[in-house]
Amino acid sequence: MTQPPLPMDVPQAKRAANTTTFVDNMRLPVHRWFRYSAGFSAQWAGTVIEESEAKHVLDPFGGSGTTVIAAETVGATGVGVDVHPFVTRIAKAKLAWRADPDVLIKRAHEVRLEAGKAGPVTEPASPLIAKCFPDREALLDLLRVRDAIERLRVGDEYDELLWLALVSIIRACSPAGTAQWQYVLPNKTKSRVAEPLSAFEARVELFAQDMWAMGSRRSAPEGQIMEADARTLEGVPDGWADLIVTSPPYANNFDYADATRLEQSFLGEIVGWGDLKPLRKKLMKSATQHMGGWDPAEALDSPLLEPIRKELLAVFAELAKIRSTKGGKKTYDLMVAGYFLDSAQIWHALRRASAPGVKVCYVVGDSAPYGVHVPVERWLGELALSAGFNEWRFEKVRDRNTKWKNRKHDHPLQEGRLWIEG
Repeated sequence: MTQPPLPMDVPQAKRAANTTTFVDNMRLPVHRWFRYSAGFSAQWAGTVIEESEAKHVLDPFGGSGTTVIAAETVGATGVGVDVHPFVTRIAKAKLAWRADPDVLIKRAHEVRLEAGKAGPVTEPASPLIAKCFPDREALLDLLRVRDAIERLRVGDEYDELLWLALVSIIRACSPAGTAQWQYVLPNKTKSRVAEPLSAFEARVELFAQDMWAMGSRRSAPEGQIMEADARTLEGVPDGWADLIVTSPPYANNFDYADATRLEQSFLGEIVGWGDLKPLRKKLMKSATQHMGGWDPAEALDSPLLEPIRKELLAVFAELAKIRSTKGGKKTYDLMVAGYFLDSAQIWHALRRASAPGVKVCYVVGDSAPYGVHVPVERWLGELALSAGFNEWRFEKVRDRNTKWKNRKHDHPLQEGRLWIEG
């Protein structure tokens, strides 16, 4: 059973506009420890969890931990799943907010003293780091903090909090510009650049303030972040979740593997753009960069896509035709086919992990690659029904792509919440 989109009056729409973005989280304790633009409002998520009276909350695209931390703040048990190892590590570090802030400050002071000792420093081999840190002394100061944290590591949660404090200031200490969605722009510069040692101390102080502020919630159920694939949800028990709150990748060609390339390059985890290829093969197929070597027949012939097959084939054919006329020849046709096969698999995994009567909220937007509209929310709803859920409805929150200057197409898009009843 499906229902039409819910109307919203103008004041309600204005209040709701930021609930689908991460921007408000930068004012919230713990959530603000790392700016990961992919996400949604933690306050809104907490309200949804509280009003539903959910006990077990699942986020299959856990990201930097928004849902899990929101669940902790309202007394529910949250589990977040994400296939991106670097982002998963960030989320796990944030979940250490129950640690003693006084100990964290003491350990940070030890790091500062250790970083002041003379000694050789191994610089990252990535050309991106050289471009983003023209001031070599600033880079060396950051690297000395990096090395001090590693030398003083003892295997506890403070190690990870100190690691996160360092990771979270890398961009602030570089003059390189940052585009929307965290892409780095070395050829553009920002006016304010932080000094590394002072920025590290200030970041630790921010962490400590938030840990003190959250002190009254230390008895709340502890959340969990798992590095796992949303298409299988390995590690999540059958019938566990009574509420699912998440925001999947949009089918809009954003490469999540590239979102933390600067940080991973600084840490020496990768050297160049090509080193992200193994991660791209793991991610949900939401960008053309994820499609290398993939056979679309896997999706087009899959019985999982039967509910949307006719429409999907038409969109696939149109995108393939347009691609042949474009210089870039972006494989949007493959991306769309892969995106919905992955989505169908995710719905089946969610159905397995869901309790009877589960409620699901997907924060999602539609897409129009090459100007060809893809009704993402409707197709996702129909795939959810096919996986065994009972009904869906879409609640529009805001319009997207309304300022068409310099855009690749002028098709109006929307963003909102896809509500699924179990």
